[in-house]
Amino acid sequence: MNDINKSKEKQKKPLILIAEDIPQNLEVVCNILRKEGYRLAMAGNGRQALEMVPNVVPDLILLDIMMPEMDGFEVCQHLQKDPETKEIPVIFLTAKAETADIVKGFELGAVDYVTKPFKGTELLARVRTHLELKFSREALKELNATKDKFFSIIAHDLKDPLQFLLLAADSLHNNYDNLDESKRKNYIHRFYNNSHLISALLENLLQWARSQTRSLEIKPEKIDIPALAAESINLLEGNAQKKNIRISTQIAPGTFAFGDKNMIRTVLRNLISNGVKFTPPGGEVIVNAAISAKDNRVEVTVTDNGIGMDAQYVDGLFRIDVKQNIPGTAKERGTGLGLILCKEFLEKNNGSIEVSSEPGKGSCFTFTLPAGVL
Repeated sequence: MNDINKSKEKQKKPLILIAEDIPQNLEVVCNILRKEGYRLAMAGNGRQALEMVPNVVPDLILLDIMMPEMDGFEVCQHLQKDPETKEIPVIFLTAKAETADIVKGFELGAVDYVTKPFKGTELLARVRTHLELKFSREALKELNATKDKFFSIIAHDLKDPLQFLLLAADSLHNNYDNLDESKRKNYIHRFYNNSHLISALLENLLQWARSQTRSLEIKPEKIDIPALAAESINLLEGNAQKKNIRISTQIAPGTFAFGDKNMIRTVLRNLISNGVKFTPPGGEVIVNAAISAKDNRVEVTVTDNGIGMDAQYVDGLFRIDVKQNIPGTAKERGTGLGLILCKEFLEKNNGSIEVSSEPGKGSCFTFTLPAGVL
């Protein structure tokens, strides 16, 4: 499941898996939880519950202890051994209130227990509490990843080009007369490239920081996609010409989207810039868009015939906790934040983004937005 789909799932009510072999008990629990709007998945025994977990990916599991084939204790052991399921909170449903059984459940990884016969208020209170704790842990983990990424960028991505600027400035200042013309031009060229890299990095950092602190104001309006695409292409035409790369677009007039124009401008520029960056000389970047009458959304594609990516690299493109910043075909360097910004900006505008790519054959980034009123 990619990051966009995960984000959509989080907007839904939490999903709870209930493993209970007595139909009457199962019905009671389901009725209590349905009234609160929770999404439910049901298993009649422990083995079935264990087989269902990878497919339904529950936010919380209500697990009966006494079940045929595989009891709740054994199910909990299996869940704790798998890194993919270890963090799912498990609440035992039990008629066994002996201290030894309760302690054993906690030792095996359960977070709580509810005794039978069920009290609706108690069950709901415990479910709410542990769902809140789970989502708080996930938010804290994401926050820590964001912080680590921020410091990593400052420590490495910003430090290296700044260090070169200082060295180049020092060399030009102290040895200008002793340098031949080719070396002077080389220093100036690299000075120019690193200055632009720092500028782009700082701009992305500022926008990203504002996005994280929710201080970035969203002003949705009708967006003329052909005009915005032409503007972005004109801005990046110089970079493309240096590599003999053609940027083309054939978007029909009257293709309007609805969103924050500045944010979508940032998205388009990042995607087109990436296309140019990872396409070899003589290649092509194509920008297209169309309105889907079925769901009244605009679909924009930015396609290149560049170096492409394998599936593992694609999986980490929009993740803040994954560092994968490869140079472009002309050794261009990036900020590592562009695609993350694209994803966040699109989500803030009720949009989404996905990518298809194949090594050696290029990439196609597709993002969607609500269509603008004609």
